[in-house]
Amino acid sequence: MAFDTRLLTGLSVLAAVIDAGNFARAGRALNLTQSGVSRAIQRLEERIGTRLFERTSKAMRLTDEGQRFCAEVLPLLARLEEAAAETSRSGHAVRGRLRVNIDPTFARLVVAPRIGAFLKEHPDLHLDLVIRDHIGDLVTEGFDVAVRFGFPEPSALIARRLLQVRILTCASPKYLAARGRPRVPRDLETQNHECLLFRDPATGAAFPWEFHQGKQVLTIPVKGRLIVNDALTHLEACVAGHGVAQAMEFSIESLLENGKLINLFPTWSDELFPLYAYHPSRHLVPVKVRAFLDFIASTPVASGPRT
Repeated sequence: MAFDTRLLTGLSVLAAVIDAGNFARAGRALNLTQSGVSRAIQRLEERIGTRLFERTSKAMRLTDEGQRFCAEVLPLLARLEEAAAETSRSGHAVRGRLRVNIDPTFARLVVAPRIGAFLKEHPDLHLDLVIRDHIGDLVTEGFDVAVRFGFPEPSALIARRLLQVRILTCASPKYLAARGRPRVPRDLETQNHECLLFRDPATGAAFPWEFHQGKQVLTIPVKGRLIVNDALTHLEACVAGHGVAQAMEFSIESLLENGKLINLFPTWSDELFPLYAYHPSRHLVPVKVRAFLDFIASTPVASGPRT
């Protein structure tokens, strides 16, 4: 069967719609009318024999078939565009628009201070960082890659571990003056101590508290009256003396150095928490995605072995 070259036109319009979120904005990006975009999508649907979008007067969304089609085809289209660009240009290999869904704490404390160097290294790249605590649907929402802390849940996405960070248990001098310093992790089970809990966005429940010393692992059923889902709020409450907290080492390094927080159990600080990248396809990962993930993996916050 001969390849229908008109498919490429339809695919480029489809990619613009996914990227823009609706037909009107895609039309502006492509210098087409909204009706022109709609007709191009309709022709594409007719050629492949599948309805890609459910459209109403108020909203549009990809059908199940549309989601599967986009997951398979859009990475190939991105690689095709990249291959053409690599062939024609003699300058930088990393270019175009890169849309990244990224963990808030890591973005604010690690990526933002260093992102200037990355953009300077790749002047033809336009970076769109979306800061939020959940992945969502990468394909439907037009993301190239997502970066998240925690262990991967079963999904069709490809997960690659980028680095690991240590989890430390800390409290402020104000808290310790009022409640006393716990000597060992099990002291946190007593009524005398208040723990600041952090909500796991994947489950909605508070993260369990573990303490690692080499291969030995203790799980302590701590109690606390405050649970939050924002890391900076969590740390501010800890610094203010409202309780004991568990936090990623990179997020509290400066607070430990200036004495605002104290690492309570240095000999029980071997727990490692991973940072993963997620993308739709194992094959044909665009150069711009690989460059960004290499940048993330090179950040000086890792503890223990990288992948």
